[in-house]
Amino acid sequence: MRYMLTIYNNAEASAAIEGEELEAFRRAHADIQAELAASGELVDSNELSVPGAKIVRTNTGKAVVTDGPFTEGREIVGGYYVVECDNVDRAIEIASRFVEARFTPIEVRPLVHAN
Repeated sequence: MRYMLTIYNNAEASAAIEGEELEAFRRAHADIQAELAASGELVDSNELSVPGAKIVRTNTGKAVVTDGPFTEGREIVGGYYVVECDNVDRAIEIASRFVEARFTPIEVRPLVHAN
């Protein structure tokens, strides 16, 4: 089964990670990526950029584009992993290893149309 692990970010998490946690953050992601690649569980992973992000809505058939990614919340999606593993418990175990989980939510969701 494939799961998307969505990593959220907010100002407090960014400040904490950029401070004392930066090396632990980098090391944790490198270790997790290496482990998941070796086990064949890593499908895709990436960090999302804030500069250049856009919000697209349609109004009467025309696209209305604004700068993003900010919506009506204080958290933004900072990155994601798509993993293929045996069950949701394994996906949760992977998500719990991210440094970000100490400061902001990590969402674990099964993919409906996994290839």
